[in-house]
Amino acid sequence: MSLSSTFRRNRTARAATAAVTLLMAGVLGAAGAGTSNAGTAAPQTRQIASSVLGSDYKITLTALRSPEDELAASVRLQVFTQSGGAWKESDRVTVGDVDGWFWYPLTGKGAVCDFATASTEPAPLTVSLLVTPSIGCSDPVHFLVKEGRVYAG
Repeated sequence: MSLSSTFRRNRTARAATAAVTLLMAGVLGAAGAGTSNAGTAAPQTRQIASSVLGSDYKITLTALRSPEDELAASVRLQVFTQSGGAWKESDRVTVGDVDGWFWYPLTGKGAVCDFATASTEPAPLTVSLLVTPSIGCSDPVHFLVKEGRVYAG
């Protein structure tokens, strides 16, 4: 057997192995895409910022990974007030569009460009988040927290 025929046979075997691997990946991917966990699992979340304003308010920003697009995310701003010695949610809003953010920049280092609050009534709140490292930060969004409710500022 010549060296060139051995080389061709090895190359053919590698190509066949690669084709089978790609085929199996496609089959497994299609099987995974066909399954739905709707109603069975909560979306992946990550708290990206939090601030406590005295004993009046606790404000959090949470990233929620999209169940339809693993690269997309939404941002939930929640306001909590003290009730019976525990924090109870009093209001929540979505910052920006639903699934309007990218999951990885939003949950990575430097994701929160600005999260400014003040212990006044009403409490001003400013949020600016990283869109992508190359694009940079979003324009600041302003809110007011008054009596536990969130209003556009």
